[in-house]
Amino acid sequence: MRELVCLAPDPWQSVPTRTQQLMSRMQGAEVLYFEPPEPRGGKEHKKPGRKTRPGVTVYTLPPVPTMDERKKLRFQHGRRRAAEFILEILRKRGVREPTIWCATPAAVHLLDFLPYRGLVYDCGRYWTGFPPAWESDLAIQADLVFAASEGLKDRLTPCSNNIAVVENGCNFPMFARTDIEAPEETLAAGRPLLGYAGTLWADLDYGPVFTAAAAHPDWWFMLVGRQEDSPGLRRLKTMERVILADRHPLIEVPDYIHQWDVCMDLRRGGNASDVCPGRVFEYLAAGKPVARHSFPGQLEDFSSGIVYQSDELHGFVAACERAMQENSPWLQKRRRDLGEHAAWDRRSELVRKLMEGNMLL
Repeated sequence: MRELVCLAPDPWQSVPTRTQQLMSRMQGAEVLYFEPPEPRGGKEHKKPGRKTRPGVTVYTLPPVPTMDERKKLRFQHGRRRAAEFILEILRKRGVREPTIWCATPAAVHLLDFLPYRGLVYDCGRYWTGFPPAWESDLAIQADLVFAASEGLKDRLTPCSNNIAVVENGCNFPMFARTDIEAPEETLAAGRPLLGYAGTLWADLDYGPVFTAAAAHPDWWFMLVGRQEDSPGLRRLKTMERVILADRHPLIEVPDYIHQWDVCMDLRRGGNASDVCPGRVFEYLAAGKPVARHSFPGQLEDFSSGIVYQSDELHGFVAACERAMQENSPWLQKRRRDLGEHAAWDRRSELVRKLMEGNMLL
């Protein structure tokens, strides 16, 4: 069985990330998933690896003094400590030459210390918090690069001639299921009801919700997800026809989505991104009309009528209006077909085939 060392950008969590979705489906491989370094003083790295999925064992990297490359001695000490931790795990497990899967540019600093027979870089987002040289060095060294969007592919093309676009996906069977129970919050809401499913990040742009609520005082809004405090969120909590449902187990989220008349996709922060988030594919798997608040100049990911999109606040309201007026069984089926095409099982099958073709699995 082939061993795969995954240097992950995020801790293993109950709501699966892109990296988790792909690693969980690496059939024929034993995945050693290394979470990012824990905070200083943490003890998680001293615990044995935990089996989270068949074929997947999760380890937590030890704390590092700094991620600031300018503090040279402390930075080098931190990366050596992380590399020695990984090497010890490999030694105990008898792993000699694994394939390394890097899902963060920060992993580039460990490669000089680790043995490997092949290197994959999965670029799932625009990394604005790291020096550009980290990512370019990683892409140059990688035998195969995956990019979550055409824009990311274009960005990495000067560094690699072996790049494949693998967009985000969804758990299609979960979101397409029909055995739905309407949650109490949706029964208590009026109609029409517009919804958003996902983390309410501190930098999430709530402007479209405020504008739509002002333009249509009869509309109701529901946002389901973990909440990060922000001025926008505090304002939402004061509004009458806004329901904040907080975080729910992932298995319950489709129950909410299926009750909404329009599903919203809101953008984060000021950095433009053409990466389509997984929630859009989840909405499509449920067959629901989608209104997106896109970035200026962003190309449409889907044909007209599948997703209604605008980069302007009042244009977003118009997109919601068009989505609400739609009553097309054909479009509903088309959305579900697109959701099925974006199933993580299909995404991971493509990844496996490309890795096998490059002799990395």
